[in-house]
Amino acid sequence: MTTLGAVFRPQLPPERLRSVVRTAEASGLDELWLWEDCFLESGIATAAAALAWTERLRIGVGLLPVPLRNVALTAMEAATLHRLFPDRVTLAVGHGIQDWMAQAGAKAASPLTLLDEYTAALRALLRGERVTTEGRYVRLDGVALDWPPATAPPLFTGALGPRTLRLAGRVADGTVLDAHVGTDGVREALRVVGEGRAEAGRTGGHAVVSYILTATGPGAAERLAAELEHEGISAVPDVAVAGDAEAVAGAVRRRAEAGAGTVVLQPTGDEPDPEGFVRFAAEEVRPLVG
Repeated sequence: MTTLGAVFRPQLPPERLRSVVRTAEASGLDELWLWEDCFLESGIATAAAALAWTERLRIGVGLLPVPLRNVALTAMEAATLHRLFPDRVTLAVGHGIQDWMAQAGAKAASPLTLLDEYTAALRALLRGERVTTEGRYVRLDGVALDWPPATAPPLFTGALGPRTLRLAGRVADGTVLDAHVGTDGVREALRVVGEGRAEAGRTGGHAVVSYILTATGPGAAERLAAELEHEGISAVPDVAVAGDAEAVAGAVRRRAEAGAGTVVLQPTGDEPDPEGFVRFAAEEVRPLVG
C-alpha cells in the first residue's frame, strides 16, 4: 500500500502549523512532512510540536542539512523524538542548498565526504554505540548517547545527483527525492541507489519518498505553471499535477508504480488554503490510491 503525505511548507508562519497538523490528524492523513529550509523554520522544533499535538499522525522531516548541524546534536534530537514518539518519526539528512550553507558560513568543500562521514556516525550513535572518529569533517571522541532509541530507527538521505544517490544506497535505509524529480527520475534514482546497495553488499528493502508538486481548486493550473517556471522545471515530464482528486491520484499511482513507497503532495508556495489542501489529500485523494 502506498503511503500518502502532504507538506507543511515553511513559507507559512510557524504559528500556522498547529491548525494544519490538527487538520491532518482529524482527516486521517498518513504523514505530514516538514522542511528545515534556511532561514525559515527548524525541522526538529516543528516536528516536536507537531508530534505533541497529535496521537497518530506520522511526521517526516526532509531534510536536515548536515553542514549546519553537529552530528552529536542531531543524534541527541533524533533519539529524543524517537523515544518520546515511537514509530511516528522519519528523519532525512542531506547536503542542504549550497548557497544557503555558504551564507551561514557552513559550506563544505566536499559535501559528499561530509554526508558520508555524518551518516555513518549518526547511524552508529542511534544504534547506541560509543563513537570515536577523526574524519575530514566529523570528529567525535568517545561519544555515546545516554538515551538512544529503544531500537535503531531507519535513516533517510535526501539525494538528487548520481553520486549522492549512490551514497544513499550504500549508507541509508531510504531516499527522499524532491519535487524536481519526475516519474522517470524516480525509476532512474532507484537504479542508481541499487548500484550503491550492490557495492556495499546491502540486502533488503530501501524506502523511497517522492515529492510531487500539486495544485487543486480555483486557479490550480495557473498557480502550478508559475511554480514550475520559478523552479526551472517546466520541461520535466510528469513532475507535477493540477486538478481534481482523480487527476492527483493518477499521478500518485504513477509514482508508486515507478517505485516510490511514500508519495508526498507538495502544495505551491502560494497555496491559499493549507488546511484544505491536507484535507483534500486525506479525504479525497487517499481513497483513490491503492
